[in-house]
Amino acid sequence: MADVCGERLSAGIEQLGLPLTSQQIDQLMAYLDLLVRWNRAYNLTAIRNPEEMVIKHLLDSLAVAPLIEGSHVIDVGTGAGLPGIPLAIAFPEKHWALLDSNGKKTRFLFQVISGLRLVNATVIEARVEAFQPERPFSAVISRAFASLDKMVSKCSHLVAENGVLYGMKSAAVGDELEALDSSVQVLAHQALSVPFLNDVRSLVTLQVKRSMALV
Repeated sequence: MADVCGERLSAGIEQLGLPLTSQQIDQLMAYLDLLVRWNRAYNLTAIRNPEEMVIKHLLDSLAVAPLIEGSHVIDVGTGAGLPGIPLAIAFPEKHWALLDSNGKKTRFLFQVISGLRLVNATVIEARVEAFQPERPFSAVISRAFASLDKMVSKCSHLVAENGVLYGMKSAAVGDELEALDSSVQVLAHQALSVPFLNDVRSLVTLQVKRSMALV
């Protein structure tokens, strides 16, 4: 099974055009192994099949890699570390904060960071509304955490003045875009091509006026 997953992961990374080293691919596989093992006891994700995890978790997360900017990024509602852990592996020069309020998931993330020696990642156990960072983040990313308007209202206080919010979406978001406040600027709405996946994926990039971000 590990060989099949490794081959699928490597092929997907090649399709995405990501220049990952063999060490980074090994880290992704080690993360997958931890996710599979912990998932048996802690129900971290509804997906049980490792090959499916490669596609719907690892490659899905890595599909946004070429589009993410900023050196200090927070993954809100990270759950089992998606997309934060794969992106932290792909971009060791960036710092990634992984925020979730679920204790069993943050315990898993501490184990992942320790086991994979990810010195560029930190775990935060808190509700996003209550978390006040010591320094604002250059970007917020969220994978199916909430609707876009709720993401803006819950996460705007986390970003710097010129920071952005990245919303990873799995379906059409026309209604969500229309529901955004006029002070929210849609910088981009880009379709994502996830290797071996036929489902719809997209990334919405938002920026909020500073006056609103401080509310």
